[in-house]
Amino acid sequence: MAERHGQLRSVVIRSFRRFSERYFPEKNGQSLTSEVEQEAEGSHFGYLDSLPVDIKFLIMTFLSPVDICNLGATCRYWRAMVRDPLLWRYFLLRDMPHWSSIDHLTMPNLDMLDAPLVSEHESLEDREEGAETNRELKSDYMSEYLKGCPSCRQQWLPSRPAYELLTSFLQYLVPSSEPRYAMFGPGMEQLDVSLVRRLMYSPDLLPVSGTPHKQINGIGSGISYLFNNKHRFNILTLYSTNRAEREKARLQQESINNKLFVFGGTDDSGYPVYTPAPQVQMVCQEVDGFIYVANAEPEKGDGASEVSQIRAVLNCVGDSLAKPLLVLSCISREPEEVTGGAKCRTPCVYMARRLGLPQLSNRWMVQDAVAESLSGVLDGIAWLLKSSGVKI
Repeated sequence: MAERHGQLRSVVIRSFRRFSERYFPEKNGQSLTSEVEQEAEGSHFGYLDSLPVDIKFLIMTFLSPVDICNLGATCRYWRAMVRDPLLWRYFLLRDMPHWSSIDHLTMPNLDMLDAPLVSEHESLEDREEGAETNRELKSDYMSEYLKGCPSCRQQWLPSRPAYELLTSFLQYLVPSSEPRYAMFGPGMEQLDVSLVRRLMYSPDLLPVSGTPHKQINGIGSGISYLFNNKHRFNILTLYSTNRAEREKARLQQESINNKLFVFGGTDDSGYPVYTPAPQVQMVCQEVDGFIYVANAEPEKGDGASEVSQIRAVLNCVGDSLAKPLLVLSCISREPEEVTGGAKCRTPCVYMARRLGLPQLSNRWMVQDAVAESLSGVLDGIAWLLKSSGVKI
């Protein structure tokens, strides 16, 4: 990855240099033509314009996305510079692994990043004012970055669609019952720290407002929590087996028989096919949404099986599109400082792709979480409650 970043960095600087030499030819001993003088909005360029191209690029790497966009509003030259697709492709590859959340509205198109590094429609050479064509739309890395970056996505996206405003108004008139969510996934059982146990014994974050409900055929139970000390909601925990079997399998690194799903072979593409157990289907019919706890620790997770199980749960619900899916991309403990490019977790953007979430019609969100500190869990719960119509 570091080698890829270095290669792309060189390509960005080379693209900037070609454009800068074309825009300011007097720096190479040539005189400005009257046409270029008009486009440059003056016959003199400022101190920032006179800096070497690699210094300009270095400065931009320290700016926030909003600052870069403001820089592009100063003149036509900088507008073209900051809208260079290669520049924003570099930012995407650099920053995406550090994003803490992503959802169905802000997920970037990762296929764009799999395209060849350099192509003719990504060059800055011909991108003077008025020369923008449809080719930009094919590689609009800038838009992909701005809509996906957690620090600026709310600034660039509308707050809520009009139909949601109408829904919120109606919810004031019709009182709603306590929302219920089914929680399942390998992260509940494979991690060294139990996320469910930490939730039950963290009254400072999520006070328990109701004792565990009746066991659901030995696979889990329901617990009510209080969000922000005023919003009650219930989580039905669904385990693939009982506690003793889970502990034995975790210590001995063995696979266990999953009681939540029935394996039905493979499809024509070789992917596994699962059907939820009858008791799981009954739960899914009654809940208002789902929480999938994914194991985000390095080299963990079975993408094909996870995709099939998530879709099996959603497909067994009659009106599944109305039920949101929260994915807690979870690790056991806060990551220690690592060196040498070592990974401490699967980035949420790549977790979304691993689970096949962009292909779902449901509303979904992936939120980085830590089981021991419960970091990120409240942000995910807040999104889930809002998606269920609760006014936070």
